[in-house]
Amino acid sequence: MSLPRIISSIVAIALALCMLLLGSWYFTIGMCIIVYLGQSEYFQLVRAKGIEPASKITLIASQVLLIVGAIGSNIDDSLFPIAGTLICFYLLFLPKIASIADISTSLFGLFYSGYLPSYWIRLRVGLDPLTAHSFPFSTDWSQLLLNFDLSLLPRAFTITSLSFMCIAATDIGAYLFGKWLGRTRLSEISPNKTVEGAMFGILGSVVIGASGAWALHWHHWYLSGVALGSLIGMTSMLGDLTESVMKRDAGVKDSGDLIPGHGGMLDRTDSYIFTAPLVYYFVKLVLPLI
Repeated sequence: MSLPRIISSIVAIALALCMLLLGSWYFTIGMCIIVYLGQSEYFQLVRAKGIEPASKITLIASQVLLIVGAIGSNIDDSLFPIAGTLICFYLLFLPKIASIADISTSLFGLFYSGYLPSYWIRLRVGLDPLTAHSFPFSTDWSQLLLNFDLSLLPRAFTITSLSFMCIAATDIGAYLFGKWLGRTRLSEISPNKTVEGAMFGILGSVVIGASGAWALHWHHWYLSGVALGSLIGMTSMLGDLTESVMKRDAGVKDSGDLIPGHGGMLDRTDSYIFTAPLVYYFVKLVLPLI
């Protein structure tokens, strides 16, 4: 790894840890910045195909979705179709007659790089009433350190952190074992990805998921942890391949050059996009049943 790549990785990890620890509006503001940068790169890919999406109004609508998700109201999901309707109205009244591609890429941009990431805010900020006060300032650290019980930490923090670690384990496992043992190409979309790497990436996510479920004292941790790890492992790879499709279609190697040695923001966060809503509904619907 080059020095710029190492430095940018350290900075990115440090910023992500700060966002996770502080939660509340700190996490929300950080996500707003990430979504804005990633969505801007998405629209650059779209324009490379000669398409003219409604980028400005979509960027604004996405920020509204994120902020409403932080407030934790019951109108989160209703805003998505409303925002989509406004985007269509905007395109219909432009001097240039909008094409099907203009409309579809605008709506997909709202869904892919705005609505889906908003679930991370719902999970970290809106899931637990404890996050109304920024962790770690609202936590009794003496009691936590005395008992060394991770289940005493805010639920929203532990679940979001565990999800992030599962995604990281998927990426690292797929990369390392793909380089070492990879022989069978996974997809024509991304020639460097292998079946062997994918299997070990998912296995890494399962191991982290099961370990985290055990450490957090989840009921039937061997079921809930393996289920969560498998879900995250497969979905994060789906996100990676989806962005690879868009880059290939646009004829570019990276979505941008924002992060030295890594490419654009979308290149670094693609694994997190489809994962967010599935983790949220796993926690809300499936975990209570287990």
